[in-house]
Amino acid sequence: MAKLQGFEFWSDTLKQARYVVAPMVDQSELAWRLLSRRHGAQLCYTPMLHAQVFVRDANYRKENLYNEVCEEDRPLITQVRIHTDQRLARAPLDLSCPSVSQSVRPKHLKFPLYLSVRLANEKLSVPITCKIRVFKEMEKTIRYAQMLEKAGCQLLTVHGRTKDQKGAMTGIASWEHIKAVRKAVNIPVFANGNIQHLSDVERCIQETGVQGVMSAEGNLHNPALFEGRSPPVWEMAEEYLEVVKLYPPCTLSYVRAHLFKLWHHTLQIHQDLREELAKVKTLEGLADVSKQLRLRCQEEIAKGKDAEEKKGDLPFPHWICQPYVRPPQGSEVKKTVCQKRALEDSDRTADTLSKNKQKKRSRNPNKNFCPEQKPKYIKCEQCGNPKGNKCVFNLCRGCCKKKAYKEVADCPSQYTHIHSRTFPLSLIWWSAQSLLLSYFLMILSCTSTKSTIIFMRSLS
Repeated sequence: MAKLQGFEFWSDTLKQARYVVAPMVDQSELAWRLLSRRHGAQLCYTPMLHAQVFVRDANYRKENLYNEVCEEDRPLITQVRIHTDQRLARAPLDLSCPSVSQSVRPKHLKFPLYLSVRLANEKLSVPITCKIRVFKEMEKTIRYAQMLEKAGCQLLTVHGRTKDQKGAMTGIASWEHIKAVRKAVNIPVFANGNIQHLSDVERCIQETGVQGVMSAEGNLHNPALFEGRSPPVWEMAEEYLEVVKLYPPCTLSYVRAHLFKLWHHTLQIHQDLREELAKVKTLEGLADVSKQLRLRCQEEIAKGKDAEEKKGDLPFPHWICQPYVRPPQGSEVKKTVCQKRALEDSDRTADTLSKNKQKKRSRNPNKNFCPEQKPKYIKCEQCGNPKGNKCVFNLCRGCCKKKAYKEVADCPSQYTHIHSRTFPLSLIWWSAQSLLLSYFLMILSCTSTKSTIIFMRSLS
C-alpha cells in the first residue's frame, strides 16, 4: 500500500480532524486522551517516546500505545525521539504515525533536522508530521516550513510563539505567522495558540485557513473545550478517574498533575486539601480528595455563593472549568482573590511551613527568621552595598580597600593595613639597589673569570 501524502493523509487517515489535543510531556497519557475524545477531540498525540527503549522493551510499547486493548484511541499520532539512523530504521514497526517534533532540540540530534525528516520519510511506511514554533521574522518562518515540506513532512503544526515565549514571557501567539505558513506550503497545517473557547477555534480556522486547531493548556483546564461548554470541575475529575481505572496502568504523578490543573482555582481557597492532594500516594487517596473538594463546592453552591465567587478575572465561579488565559508579554499578572493563597502572614504557624523551613528553624533555634525584625544594613557611601559594621570610612570592603590604597591609610575592621606597611622612601631605594646588585652578580657567576674581572673593573 502506497504511503498517503499531504491532504490525502489528513482526509483518509486522520478523518479530516479539526479539533486536536496537543502533545504534552507527562500529560498526554491514554486516560486523558480518551477523556478528551469523549468531549469533542478528534485527534490526539502520545507523549514523547524514546525509540531505542521502544524497540527493545515490549512493556514500554504496551504501556504507551495499547494497540491490542484500546482501538477507540484512533487516529493517534506518536511522537518519537530518535538519535541515529539505525534506530530510525527499526522504530516504526508498530507505530501508527511517527512524528518529528521541534521539542527535541538540535543539540540532541546527531544530524541536522532536515536530514532526519528526509531520512524518516524515506525509511518509514507511514507519513511524517512535524510541530514547530515560529521565528520573529516572517520570512524565516516561511523558509523553515518550506524546508520541512521539502524534506518530506506531510502535516505541519505551527505554534504561533517563538522559542523564547515561555514562562513569564509567554505572550500572545501570532496567527499572522500561521496564516503566512499556511499560504506558503501545500500540506495540511494545524494552528496552536490563543485557544480559550470553541469560538476561538472557529475564528482561528476562518482567519488563518488552517485545517485544524490544537489546544494544550486550554484542554488541561477544560477537557470539554471542543464541546463548547464549561462543566463543573468535579464532573471532569470523576470521569477522568473512572477512565484511569478502566485502562491501567497509569502513572500516579500524571493523575495528580491533572487533578491539580482541574482543581487549580478551588485549591487556592481550600489549602488543606491542596496539601493533602500533594501527599496522598494512592489512586484511591486522590479520588477521595477530589470527592471532598466536590462536597465543599456543593456546600458553597447550596449557601448561594455563586454570585460572590464570580470575582476578579475569572469568568465563572472557581468550581467551573475555566478557560486558560495567558498574560500578555511584558505585563504583570494581576493577583486576584482566587489566585492568592489563603494564608495570612499574621496567622502563620510552624504547621503551615514547609518541611524544609521547619528543619531549618530546628537546626538554628537562636536565629531570627522574621524579615521585619532583622536589622537593616547601612549602605556604603559610594556603591550602595552594605557597609562594614566597624569600617572607619563607612564603606564596603571593596570601596574601603580602594580608598586605603589611594590615601595610604588603614582600616582595622576590614583588615586593610596600607599605612603601617609603607616603608620609608630611602629604605625602598636601598632595597632596590641591593636587588639590582644581586641580579648582576648572578649573571656574572655564569660567565668566564676573565670577563668577570673586566666587568668588576668597569664597575669600580
